[in-house]
Amino acid sequence: MEITKTISTYWKIQILGWITASLYWGFQAFFTGIFIWKIGFADLIFDVSIGIALTHLYRNFALKKEWIKLNLKQLVPRMVLAVLILSVFYMVLIVTKLYWIRLVVLKNPVSFIMFFKSSYLNIFITGTRLMSIWILAYHLYHYSRLELQTVKENTRLSLIIKEAQLNNLTAQLNPHFFFNSLNNIKFLVLENPHVARRAIDLLSELLRNSLNNNIVRLVSLNDEMNLVRDYLELEKIRFEERLQIKIETNVDTSKHLILPLSIQSLVENAIKHGIEKRKSGGFINVKVEEANNFVKIYVENSGKLNSEINNSGIGLNNLRERLLLQYNGNASFEIKEMENETILATILIPAE
Repeated sequence: MEITKTISTYWKIQILGWITASLYWGFQAFFTGIFIWKIGFADLIFDVSIGIALTHLYRNFALKKEWIKLNLKQLVPRMVLAVLILSVFYMVLIVTKLYWIRLVVLKNPVSFIMFFKSSYLNIFITGTRLMSIWILAYHLYHYSRLELQTVKENTRLSLIIKEAQLNNLTAQLNPHFFFNSLNNIKFLVLENPHVARRAIDLLSELLRNSLNNNIVRLVSLNDEMNLVRDYLELEKIRFEERLQIKIETNVDTSKHLILPLSIQSLVENAIKHGIEKRKSGGFINVKVEEANNFVKIYVENSGKLNSEINNSGIGLNNLRERLLLQYNGNASFEIKEMENETILATILIPAE
């Protein structure tokens, strides 16, 4: 098998850029009539080598210190200091290079100190200009890449949120859920008009939330919990004694934000794949607490864990993806089977 090695874009730009700069100075010397081919060729080799060496060292240092992740306020002072340091090194190396090349080719007996004093200022200014351009271009490139990645992630997250909203709407409007609710309300109209009115209000509220066009990235934990309570209250009317509900919040729900429909999706998943499949019904416990700067959300229900639950249309994989994108890997979601035919789903998000 033949293996071909290609030069990366970074090295192509490095080599081409420094060769171009050196050739520019060479052409200037050529057209002024003081050009010597031996000196010009030596200058080209050393100019390119020095420029690449200094900037590549800076690149490795910046990557090691993760400067590309800094904000503008933190980065600018570091860039200014780096330009000054690199310019000093550039000045020393270029002056030394010029002196030794001319000493070898022209046999120039002038001392290094005199040569340094006569040329260091112009070379330092040139080095400052070159290093400023290189460092600015380098960080602008990474900044543009970071901005592009952020835009892509925001767009992807927005699409996933909309998809979650549509998935939830489909689940709530499926014939099984919708017609069961209407049938229960129909029988309640004669038997218990007060409960029937309450069921209509709950169903209306759920549908209105699902059809709400104002799709946002985050909602208050209080709003999400109210949605969960309405949903479970409506399901309690349907299941009656087959469903036991317990909701416990040990945090100030108005302080925290959460992905919309995240807890509600877990509760709906528990109803569909847990309670609904058991003749005796079961329980759903929802608990929210705060510890170690994280908000912990637990949804526990009767049932058994299987592949259908993990790949359900409610969107557990969707929820994992949304948490990953929104919190940059600082949040987590886990679902597992406990003892006594109990399933526990846990969401862990940073407290904001």
